[in-house]
Amino acid sequence: MDRLTTPAAWPSILLGRANAPDPTDLDAATRDGAFEGLRLAVRDLGPTGVIATVAASGLRGRGGAGFPTGEKWRTAASTEAPRRYVVANGYEADPATFTDRTLLELDPFSVVEGTLIAAYAVGASEAFIAVRAGEGEIIRRLEAAVADAEEAGFAGPDVLGSGHDIELRIRPVQGAYMLGEETVLLKALEGRRGQPEQRPPYPAARGLFGMPTVVQNVQTLAAVPWIIRNGAATYAAIGGPDSPGTVLVQVRTPVGEGIAEIPLGTTLRELVALAGSLPRGRKLKAILIGGPSGGLLPTDLLDTPFDYGPLRDAGAHLGSGSIVAADDRTCVVDLARLLTRYCSSEACGKSIPCRIGTRRLVEIADRIADGRPRHNDLGILVDLSSDIVGSALCDHERLTTLPLATGMRYFRSELDDHFLRSSCPAGVCHPIAVTAATTH
Repeated sequence: MDRLTTPAAWPSILLGRANAPDPTDLDAATRDGAFEGLRLAVRDLGPTGVIATVAASGLRGRGGAGFPTGEKWRTAASTEAPRRYVVANGYEADPATFTDRTLLELDPFSVVEGTLIAAYAVGASEAFIAVRAGEGEIIRRLEAAVADAEEAGFAGPDVLGSGHDIELRIRPVQGAYMLGEETVLLKALEGRRGQPEQRPPYPAARGLFGMPTVVQNVQTLAAVPWIIRNGAATYAAIGGPDSPGTVLVQVRTPVGEGIAEIPLGTTLRELVALAGSLPRGRKLKAILIGGPSGGLLPTDLLDTPFDYGPLRDAGAHLGSGSIVAADDRTCVVDLARLLTRYCSSEACGKSIPCRIGTRRLVEIADRIADGRPRHNDLGILVDLSSDIVGSALCDHERLTTLPLATGMRYFRSELDDHFLRSSCPAGVCHPIAVTAATTH
């Protein structure tokens, strides 16, 4: 995946070493600052100081939920238990999204170092970096990075003379979309069936094998060494006041796509422009933010900041950092039903509202797109979505309703064209008008 050109003023925290000729060259990486954060953590800060620094930086989880990282680490460190774990989630469940994989390919040492700092801070003696089983090159690079880190004394017994042992292992996992949910990932690491658990308790208090476990997206952990080296205040000054720092995004438009590191709070207008202008004669119609379970936003929300709170208020979420710009050739009704169908088919089936309710949503969307809706379909769509969200066991179930919900919220006229007039303005669907049979 190509990297998009970004303004020179934008900081590069996650991809600062991405141009290295050999990402697995430890000597070159250490000359560029790799493992200096770990040295400072062990030599100057200690576990309590590391957690305080991460908390003061305002770093939030990049896996989508945006939970404060320092608070999670504090919970894991303070929970009484015979052992603790750290899990770096690099599985990247969203289809055709490569932000995490780009980071793991271009700078595996940043993720390795961030994972080791987290393990040191919370008192974990075992840590895992979970990746897709089919990503052979990424697994090779990570294993080489871990082996070199162990040889240099950054991992393994008595890390940097601290008296703390950290065994770091790469764990390829095989599964489906649901592995993006942290409790499902933990079950996969335990060799159990991948279904979510009711929370609370959260993994930070009771996670892998019933022990306190810090589960973080690899982007979150990769930012930690930079924070330790440069200070919490420096990091907190980047991005938005409630969501500091940078994040990787993948922007797709009809004319181009690529990966970019952007400060949180950058507007959607700026992000769409990174991938190039639309073809001549075409108009931007909708922006899908957050992957398959994301929200479909209209063009009058282009000045919305790419940030946790503003996106949530608009009906979307950060998710995997996926941003898809659709032009006027797209039918929002058809796109929303395809996204809902994908999310429904990927559901694990543990809860009835998700297993049955999301399937009913797809059936309603199919009827509307095909021009054969029932008179009460829109009312059922609203009520059923509310029930699914209210009784959801996990975020997958909760967010599956977003494509149709935001379609109804922002593109109601296009929905009404399908529902009332059996017409698709974009010419994508071919609704068939169905009239009720006359009863004699």
